[in-house]
Amino acid sequence: MDDQQLKHLFDQQAAGYDARWAKLAPIRESLHLLLESLFAELPARARVLCVGVGTGAELEHLARAFPGWDFMALDLSGAMLEACRRRAEAGGFLARCSFHEGTVDSLPDAEAYDGATCFLVSQFILDPSARTAFFRSIARRLRSGGMLVNTELSAATETKQFEELLRPWVRMMATTPEVSPATIEKMREAYRQDVAILPAAAIESIIELGWFSAPVQFYQAGLIRGWFSRSR
Repeated sequence: MDDQQLKHLFDQQAAGYDARWAKLAPIRESLHLLLESLFAELPARARVLCVGVGTGAELEHLARAFPGWDFMALDLSGAMLEACRRRAEAGGFLARCSFHEGTVDSLPDAEAYDGATCFLVSQFILDPSARTAFFRSIARRLRSGGMLVNTELSAATETKQFEELLRPWVRMMATTPEVSPATIEKMREAYRQDVAILPAAAIESIIELGWFSAPVQFYQAGLIRGWFSRSR
């Protein structure tokens, strides 16, 4: 999907997004716990870029854990950014947040960021060279050695292991425990057409080509994997 298609998709989903994915809270919370530990080495007055921030779940966690930090919340979807803004206002950390609707490349010039998050974003970039360019755009916004923490849907989709994992993964996200073969196939087709699910090694190579150090995988829950790396 291109940027306009993604914007339209997430504008439509913003209002019910948190409620729709509430059952995945244990995955999100374990990821945030590890994110906090990884980012603990950032400066006391760090500036953090949240790419594809959505409704702002990881931003809220970091804002509460590190009261001296400031944040740039970036998303293609204005509706998602508005939901993030409301979260920040309700949580009492709005004054520490800036908001930008658009791509990383469209951010105004500013002091480099100390760290960046990018959760389940680059998987929507189907072209590998464009995906590499995306990570380079983040690297350009970070200070030298700034940390990127990102997550992706990742698997070797042509393997038996992927087929074995796909059914419980779809069942977890479904509203009922019964998952029909048609539902599995619909999910598989969506992953084929709209999401670039790649093996871990391929994603790590793309990130490294995007001007980051060799990524270190620190997290996996089902099809979601997470890495951290540093800008060069």
